[in-house]
Amino acid sequence: MTRPRHLLLLFAAVFLAAAAVAQEKPPAGGAHEGDAAAIGAKLSNPISDVWALFTEFDLFYSDGNVNLGDPEVGGRMIFQPVMPFPLYGEKDARWNLITRPIIPVIFSQPIPESLDGFDNEGGLADIQIPMMVAPPLSGWLLALGPTWAFPTSTEDEFGRQQFGVGPAGVVGYMNKDMTVGVFPQYTFGIGSRSDRDSDVEDASYLSMLYFMVFNLPDAWQVGMNPTITYDDKAPSGNKWNVPVGMFAAKTTKFGKVPVKFQLGVEYSVVSQDLFGQRAQFKLNVIPVIPALLKSPILGGD
Repeated sequence: MTRPRHLLLLFAAVFLAAAAVAQEKPPAGGAHEGDAAAIGAKLSNPISDVWALFTEFDLFYSDGNVNLGDPEVGGRMIFQPVMPFPLYGEKDARWNLITRPIIPVIFSQPIPESLDGFDNEGGLADIQIPMMVAPPLSGWLLALGPTWAFPTSTEDEFGRQQFGVGPAGVVGYMNKDMTVGVFPQYTFGIGSRSDRDSDVEDASYLSMLYFMVFNLPDAWQVGMNPTITYDDKAPSGNKWNVPVGMFAAKTTKFGKVPVKFQLGVEYSVVSQDLFGQRAQFKLNVIPVIPALLKSPILGGD
């Protein structure tokens, strides 16, 4: 059995184990599933007031004109602590500052060295921190603010070697049955790291999550949440990567800790000609944590 199949079996085993735990009898009063379903729905909203440790494990396949054989396989983890700080007001009238640091850890990334020649490297990619203000709106999702990029990559191919800043926002709609919306971030390179090549253009790139999630009985969910990317400085035919896909998710409780497990698959209908991601399997493990700050920073009744 090949290594990718081993990883796929591991993904499936973790997800099925979570589903099995979730089938245990809920505690007296029947609140277990109702609470878990409500929390699972909130975790599908990128600007909700729930604090969580979003962790994603990806098994991805890359291909293109520089590859003459089977698609190259890579793996990574994306750690994203979700921290909605209360700014002003209380309960349903509260404004929040949404911070979601994105910390990508590369386990194995295929890097083209020559025609059909690849080197697999691991390390840390650039860290990005969107910081958006979300007003209290009933049903509608809206947030706006800056996103910051930091040149933390340990390999040139993992990052831009420069700081970046740009706009970020969320627009969407949510009711008891579904959550739908988009979460774009556009980053412009500013300054540079000391080891950045002088002939490399300043970065200019887009990352846009689009999501549609349906809430099912017993705290299950199905939907999609791919991320479209665009690199304005890439050569023609290599600027866009547009994936489509679907996932199944289950939220349950381990003791008093709600945890959401999500397993998905994506395929890029548009991808880079030379070499880029063609498909990926995603496993998300998202435990909820207590809020580190409960009182509004600016007060308000």
